[in-house]
Amino acid sequence: MKLKDIEKSVYRKHLNIIIVSFITSLLILALAYGQGLIMLFADSTFNSPEPSVLVAGEVSGTVTEEAANGATTAESNFRYNFLGVLLALLTCVFALHRLRTSTFFSEVYYVWQVKQQQNLIYRKLKKIKAAADNEDVNALIILQFYYASLNQIYLLDDNTLTISKLNKDISELNTRIENKNLTISTDQFDKSMLSDY
Repeated sequence: MKLKDIEKSVYRKHLNIIIVSFITSLLILALAYGQGLIMLFADSTFNSPEPSVLVAGEVSGTVTEEAANGATTAESNFRYNFLGVLLALLTCVFALHRLRTSTFFSEVYYVWQVKQQQNLIYRKLKKIKAAADNEDVNALIILQFYYASLNQIYLLDDNTLTISKLNKDISELNTRIENKNLTISTDQFDKSMLSDY
């Protein structure tokens, strides 16, 4: 994977639009699916109860029956509402999956891919750093990519809390590379390099 420059304002704007659209779609679809499933499959006796005739001595019994019918309706509809939420979530995830390669999603999808690579590297970071200390060139390439990608993501996400430590790590790595007279760039990184660690 190659790192590329993306415009922060475009990335943030598109990310916010995608998040708001996802949440709004999830809510609307969950309600629509839930109500549709209730209308299709819920027991009709719970949905349209017969009017009860009140007799002087049966007032408390009628209230108890209506309360029981209401509780039973809520219990029986819970599974349909839950299934509606699941269907809405699957629909939204499917839509995101289909749209991920579109022009509008390009910046957000790129950042997601970079974060996936960072997670893969992070899982093996201890071994990679140990190999870099032993002058392993591939480990140095991986660290160069990892630190450069972290710097890019931190700046895009306005994560300034740990950027000073990251800048120190980048400086130490660059010094180590210069001392060994190596020419290393992030473009040399390939995911397959991680299999050695």
